[in-house]
Amino acid sequence: MSTALENEALETYERFVAQRLEVDAGRQTWSTLADFFTEDAAYIDPAWGRIEGQDAIRAFFERSMAGLTGHGWSTPEHWTMADGHRLVSQWDQILGEKPNGEPWSVAGLSILYYVGDGHFCYSHDMLNMTHIGETMRDMAWSPPPEFNMPPRKPNRDISLPVAWSHLEPSRAPR
Repeated sequence: MSTALENEALETYERFVAQRLEVDAGRQTWSTLADFFTEDAAYIDPAWGRIEGQDAIRAFFERSMAGLTGHGWSTPEHWTMADGHRLVSQWDQILGEKPNGEPWSVAGLSILYYVGDGHFCYSHDMLNMTHIGETMRDMAWSPPPEFNMPPRKPNRDISLPVAWSHLEPSRAPR
């Protein structure tokens, strides 16, 4: 049986996914997704690393997705579950379409921490980057001019933000 907090987390995440679908369709901008995060949130991306703060997350969404949206990339959701403040989601990263109509797809997983009032303080997206690279090679992907490369040495700190470390002490900053 789900708790009220878990139900609220799931409902908030459903709104987040609905907004992401609007972004994928080109009806909203990536930066609008930052509204689902606290001012001091941490967002961990497999290529870009740790992004801290809502304003930095907003800028990261726009910068990291430039040249991908509108080029066949999307993120369909498969399942989501909540356990207290923690929410886990499994989705696919669709990179485009094969000549036979099937999608170029890589499975992904996100771990988020919900703190109430429609906000997450943490999100950690996980993708097998070797699989992404092999898929991009196999599809002969070439980045469009507006594409931005991730940093060469991203921050790989995966700890919770300091203010929220009490949500899971084992994920507290060291």
